[in-house]
Amino acid sequence: MRNYELVFVVKPNADEETREAVLNKVKEVISTDGEVANVDVWGTRKLAYPIAKFNEGHYVLVNFSAGVELPKELDRNLKINENVIRHMIVAA
Repeated sequence: MRNYELVFVVKPNADEETREAVLNKVKEVISTDGEVANVDVWGTRKLAYPIAKFNEGHYVLVNFSAGVELPKELDRNLKINENVIRHMIVAA
């Protein structure tokens, strides 16, 4: 198992319930073949440049360990979620 970091940005106009649903979905996907080490909610911050006409976003950092196939599945899930405007997964 390898260590990974995931940072994703949720639309700033999403309510708290929606943000929690996105985070829970991420945790659910990771728990299928790995384990979540740490979740750090950074909150709403200004973006460096506009993304999808938004100037702010709600940032979340997730540290996890998993097999090599799990980041591909996680990437697929985040791409189809309309509330996530950006995400990045890197091997730590």
